[in-house]
Amino acid sequence: MILCGVCIAMFTLTVLCDVVTRLIGAPWLWLQQVTTAFFAWGVFIGMAAATRRNDHFYLTEITKRMTGRPRNAIEVTNRLIVLVVAVLLVRYGWQNALLDLGSFRMPSLIPLTVYTAIVPVAGALVALFTVEQLVNGWKHGFAGPEDRDDTREAIE
Repeated sequence: MILCGVCIAMFTLTVLCDVVTRLIGAPWLWLQQVTTAFFAWGVFIGMAAATRRNDHFYLTEITKRMTGRPRNAIEVTNRLIVLVVAVLLVRYGWQNALLDLGSFRMPSLIPLTVYTAIVPVAGALVALFTVEQLVNGWKHGFAGPEDRDDTREAIE
């Protein structure tokens, strides 16, 4: 969560600097590329953090179609689909990041891998957190986002 917050804060700061430097007539052209990198990293790290908190990727359409089935079956199905998608993010994100090693953004000459490397990293984190949820669910029972007691967090 901290890394996600840092990325979004830096995104905001670089946008502010970009606006200020353009207003004073001395734009930093490379700043937009830094802003894009912070945005991409913030979004993908946020995706992984939300998966860890079970706030994201809850497939409601599957839940609707599986009504009448045991709660555990629905939860396992949801998480297995997320796990498959995470593995695909790792596999194809890694291939894309390797391809981008030879490409650079102008005028800063930042390798495109700086932007695309987060995809396999986020996929690995989502996979890790999903496996953690599966193991904890099998040990202690599954609870979906609608079962969580948000009032407890507000009181503490």
